[in-house]
Amino acid sequence: MYDLNFTNLNSLTVGSLEVEMIEVVASMARGPVFLAGELLECLITFTNPMSHLSTSASSEMLAWASTQIHCQFHASENRVDLPAQGNKQDVQADSDTVLIPSRGERGQCVLDTPPKILFCDLRLDPGESKTYSYSEVVPIDGPPSFRGQAVKYVYKLTIGCQRVNSPIKLLRVPFRVLVLQGMPDPPFPQDEEVSPSNPFLEEEEASRRDATTLERALDMLMVTTSRRCPHMFNITNTRGKVAKFCIFKTVYRLGEDVIGTFNFSEGDIPCLQYSVSLQSEEEIQQQYQRRPGQPISVAGHGRHLESCLHTASSHFSLPIPLNVTPGFSTEIGQSAVMALRWRLHFEFVTAREPMEPPAVLQNQSEVTVWAGAEDVDVDTFSWNLPIKVLPTNPALASYMSQFTGTNSINI
Repeated sequence: MYDLNFTNLNSLTVGSLEVEMIEVVASMARGPVFLAGELLECLITFTNPMSHLSTSASSEMLAWASTQIHCQFHASENRVDLPAQGNKQDVQADSDTVLIPSRGERGQCVLDTPPKILFCDLRLDPGESKTYSYSEVVPIDGPPSFRGQAVKYVYKLTIGCQRVNSPIKLLRVPFRVLVLQGMPDPPFPQDEEVSPSNPFLEEEEASRRDATTLERALDMLMVTTSRRCPHMFNITNTRGKVAKFCIFKTVYRLGEDVIGTFNFSEGDIPCLQYSVSLQSEEEIQQQYQRRPGQPISVAGHGRHLESCLHTASSHFSLPIPLNVTPGFSTEIGQSAVMALRWRLHFEFVTAREPMEPPAVLQNQSEVTVWAGAEDVDVDTFSWNLPIKVLPTNPALASYMSQFTGTNSINI
């Protein structure tokens, strides 16, 4: 907590007129989605609007403004039993002149960056605007943005500002964070090339370095998810072989299509119908479950259903939405709390008895209609195939984001 109240400043009064409102606008130019470890940049503009009441003496004064990133964690009381954190809040937290970025938010703040002061004692004449640039590296050790059934992680950029002798006002800009977990090497190498630097081009070099870091992470993502190696599976039940299934890879990026093929001609058991669902599993570890043995939360993100009796081969294509969360896990200390995993869920409907295909004569000129059996004794069974889902280019994910990267407030 940071007590930034300036009590030695006097507020500005213009006759009997009410004080004009100052408009504060925050905008993330590159979009509202970032990789952990990437540089977040935001432009924050303070404007004293011109009105018919404005006079040469209608200047407005702001005591200070500060900006920082924080991540808010919320757990469902019906599903998660977390250890008590204790009350670490300072007695000054109840004061409206103390900057607390998560004030009024649900849950607890699990991550925040040091605050950066934008200015002190800003005076704006009528119609005048001042723009400040804020930049901060998104913490690499934090969780990804996630809204599950049991837990939620929400990132926000918070701008706190205060008029003289007035309460602090908070402007929050929500954004999304993607985290690279399960990669073979660190996505953001710490060792940089040692080369002479130009002291007059520090900002340009920093921008180039950040671009190189992002490019490295995206290159690693591309290499990891582009490896294709056919995986073959024999689909069987207790009566025999149903089909052969082939999938070309099991590691995907957000936005990619999961494609698989079935060969039913090699099966001994007739398959009447199959379905494939793209699902995510949200599992709370046993020691943090509210009820022992509570089921894993499963969410569906797409389904392919097809009738396939007397079909020699078939295929499916399931797109991975850009707005879902890649697989990850979180911990408290050295103990895992929850994990999000991805899978393909297969369901098959097979006949218990052989079913002969319709006979078609070679010289038959008339159209014939084949009617299937009205009653068929069937068996059903299911199968789960784990897959890995990784992030994608944050600029691409921004197109499908629920956030705009822009917000405003009048103070």
